[in-house]
Amino acid sequence: MSEITLTAYNVKTKEKGVPIQDAVITKTAKGAYMAQGHDGKGNKLTTLLGEAKALEAIKAGIAKQGWE
Repeated sequence: MSEITLTAYNVKTKEKGVPIQDAVITKTAKGAYMAQGHDGKGNKLTTLLGEAKALEAIKAGIAKQGWE
């Protein structure tokens, strides 16, 4: 199994590929998956994910599930 990481673009610092810490994955109203967390410096991060990557991150323990 490959090592999965959740990364996002940081709008405030204009950095690409910033790792998301304390990620919580939620579903949008249209059924897409979204990961929300922070970068460890107080900046919030959000990114959209595919279903496979979102469920794999939850299963690996990298992110928490934000829906029931």
